[in-house]
Amino acid sequence: MAAISKRRAFLRAGLQAGVAASPGKVLPASATETNNPKWMNGPGQPFAAYGQPAPQESHVIRRVGLNYRGIDDNGAAWCPLEQLQGSITPNGLHFVRNHAGTPAIQPEQHRLYIHGEVHRPLQFSVSNLLRYPQVSRQLFIECGGNSSAGWSEYPVQRTAGLTHGLVSASEWTGVPVRLLLEEAGVQASAQWVVATGNDSGAFDMSIPLEKIMDDCIIALYQNGERLRPGNGYPMRLLVPGWKGVLSVKWLGGLQLSSQPAMSRNETAHYTEILPNGLSRQFTTTMAVKSLITSPSHGMTLAGPGVQEITGLAWSGHGKIARVEVSTDGGQSWADAELCEPPRPMALTRFRTSWKWDGEDHILQSRATDERGHVQPTRQALVAERGDKGFYHYNAIVSWEVNSFGLVSHVYV
Repeated sequence: MAAISKRRAFLRAGLQAGVAASPGKVLPASATETNNPKWMNGPGQPFAAYGQPAPQESHVIRRVGLNYRGIDDNGAAWCPLEQLQGSITPNGLHFVRNHAGTPAIQPEQHRLYIHGEVHRPLQFSVSNLLRYPQVSRQLFIECGGNSSAGWSEYPVQRTAGLTHGLVSASEWTGVPVRLLLEEAGVQASAQWVVATGNDSGAFDMSIPLEKIMDDCIIALYQNGERLRPGNGYPMRLLVPGWKGVLSVKWLGGLQLSSQPAMSRNETAHYTEILPNGLSRQFTTTMAVKSLITSPSHGMTLAGPGVQEITGLAWSGHGKIARVEVSTDGGQSWADAELCEPPRPMALTRFRTSWKWDGEDHILQSRATDERGHVQPTRQALVAERGDKGFYHYNAIVSWEVNSFGLVSHVYV
């Protein structure tokens, strides 16, 4: 008991005097004479039925942007990437992109219909689906319009989350779609699956049957708990590695067809005109990409010395194989550490150390996936796709650290 009391006294002293000191400094002898902090002098808070973040972390929130003024159900909530660590996004901070708000679905009334070019049209309640074998996979979802600010003529000065935060990753658990389609019996003429959501806009998208049968799941759980309403409760389609709009939320229908629906979001939207006059349509796979989240725009380095550079990398083509970091605007590169064994179509955290000398520097990261795809420079991407793009921006991002330690977004 004496040893425990002595250790507690040292911890109390450290909390009072040592926290304000620089990392690694030896505590002064007087530190042991400070008063005890109040939170160590009595019982803490009682149990809560559902845990919440600490009040001191209430600033870590999503930022909402609306597509149209006065219409608060069409827009997005951006994930604060620069304030998070690891490679899994908390459910309450997972980005949300809605076209017609979040429906208040009663799960006991919700049905999934499989119809069209099948031998046995079927319907499933939530309780029906819960009886089927389930799988769990760590996967990212990224909006096709994520990082669209990168197409701007001049570098947009916003945080990493407000520029690139339409991407998040979770462990998703649900039923492989293949099991349900095999039960329904796919007709030989079927080539596409039109997925429709049970929101007020009956949002629909077309996915090739081959992809659906390969690895798509009907997600019922996110990070171990039932889906949140904004992320598709009570069920959503998960299309791994492909643009997020295909992972239809509030899934109500899977119609098998010999051709795509050619709906508004497959024609007027999610298509782009290229410099040669042709249009990119039915672009699906999210390209290899990485982003330094710290240091990033809006941050200030405390002073010269060792700093950690960290960020995220991902690819819809599979696993991340390598992330390189440059501190001189791409003139030289060094490999960063991948913090966990990379998983296919998941976020991968990378880290490296850098000794800042107090001078101006430009920080960049460059990812390579297991299929050999390398993240392009902005100059190369614009040369290929033109400067009028909006979707599928995956160029290298550059953060400038000036001599005052201020970090801002630049083009190189």
